[in-house]
Amino acid sequence: MSREVEIRQHNALTNARYDYSELQLDLLFFIISRLRKDQKTSLYELPIKELAALTGKQYHLPYLRQATEGMGSRMFEVETPERVKQLWMFQRVEYLKGQGIIEIKLTEDILPYLFELKDNFTSYSLAAALRLTSKYAKRIYQHCSQWKDLGETKKYDLQDFKKMLGLIDDKGNEKMKQIKELRERVLDIAVKQINEHTELHISYKLEKRVRTFKNVVFTVKPQALAETIPFDLVATGQPLPGVQQSHLDNAARVLDELRITDARHRQTILASAAHVAEVNRYNHDLKTGKVKASRNPGGLLLVRLGLVAAKVAKPA
Repeated sequence: MSREVEIRQHNALTNARYDYSELQLDLLFFIISRLRKDQKTSLYELPIKELAALTGKQYHLPYLRQATEGMGSRMFEVETPERVKQLWMFQRVEYLKGQGIIEIKLTEDILPYLFELKDNFTSYSLAAALRLTSKYAKRIYQHCSQWKDLGETKKYDLQDFKKMLGLIDDKGNEKMKQIKELRERVLDIAVKQINEHTELHISYKLEKRVRTFKNVVFTVKPQALAETIPFDLVATGQPLPGVQQSHLDNAARVLDELRITDARHRQTILASAAHVAEVNRYNHDLKTGKVKASRNPGGLLLVRLGLVAAKVAKPA
């Protein structure tokens, strides 16, 4: 069955203080989605074409290099009752020339916060997180996801909330001091994007104490997602000889989009280099208009692959 990749983050990391740009958050979510518990190394590859396919955005090398440089120099600050930890993401980052792949090696200290999947975690879909274009919407979505089963978030102290969003730096310098500015440039935009593009429907309330706004609280309700981006990074299993992993992953994604869910068909297709190539070719032809299949594009693909017989029109 088609499903969306889920990111799972330890709450301490969700609540950590860090200021990432929209591009950096896209990369962070993509990294987290590719983590595998059975992988022995902390080295991961990020095919940028796959990220672009998910977001519908174009990613240019100079901006990517600038983004990873910033991610490498910035820290996650995780506060617990006993201590404050300062963590960094990368040991190193390499760009593989001509391949469109970023190779990253994560630090050992950050891994437990990415992998620890105990009772206290946040779960949210990669597709939804990547649809959001406001970096504040991305962060607020993370926090609201923690509380989606309860219907309402905790009351965030407004100053602490601003710090989590990077609106107040370590020196106390504050962006958007006026509440009107915070509403219009952060909260209202975040609510609009989250409600339009994710499985959550949220609203917020700013609470006053005397004449000053002191807290913000969000109501969180599930909603049907109008458009989903089914994407399964792990559905393809072991690498297929002679086929690039990105091509294999893309073929699996196309099968999801065409609602080809029969396990036998999927196994047959994804175990054949020729079938994988044909799926990707068919997808290109379908999107460029070379193939017309408005009624049942998935059925037509199965016919082209020889997995089902074409239906013969009955004589009048």
